[in-house]
Amino acid sequence: MNYNIKKILTSFLSVLGFSFLFTQKASAVCPLCTITVGVGLGLSRWLGIDDTITGLWLGGFFLSTIMWAETWLDKKNIKFKGRMLLNIIGSYSLIIIPLYYSGIMGHPFNTLYGIDKLLLGIIVGSLFFWFGASWYSYLKKKNNGHAHFHFQKIAMPVSPLIILSFVFYFLTK
Repeated sequence: MNYNIKKILTSFLSVLGFSFLFTQKASAVCPLCTITVGVGLGLSRWLGIDDTITGLWLGGFFLSTIMWAETWLDKKNIKFKGRMLLNIIGSYSLIIIPLYYSGIMGHPFNTLYGIDKLLLGIIVGSLFFWFGASWYSYLKKKNNGHAHFHFQKIAMPVSPLIILSFVFYFLTK
């Protein structure tokens, strides 16, 4: 296994393990969903899947942890101006800066439409994961606070990542 992939997987598992310290019964995005996204990320890198697809899962994972952290901060009544922005910038910086300085991100030949493949995947994955989670919340609210089917809270945010994984597979093939 490539040394960089080992570093990424070790970092990912460390972050995932640390995140269990903050688990809650009720979160904006459930812990199982966060783990599902994390496992998808780890598997895609291990299998040598294109960086755009890996970025999708990475973007979904970090957006999930941001939403999770925001829920935890709300429950602890930790509020201050700019908290969400600080959480977003800090969380994405924790992944993008090390990836850039380790040479995994920023290679001139690893681009799609002129944008680094991993960064493009992170952006698109974050946006669509957020859309899926928001759509779930909207549908649940319209259904008197109940999900329409079992595991809808997991399926709604993760489904766009699965669909986009196939789209990017064919775009980068």
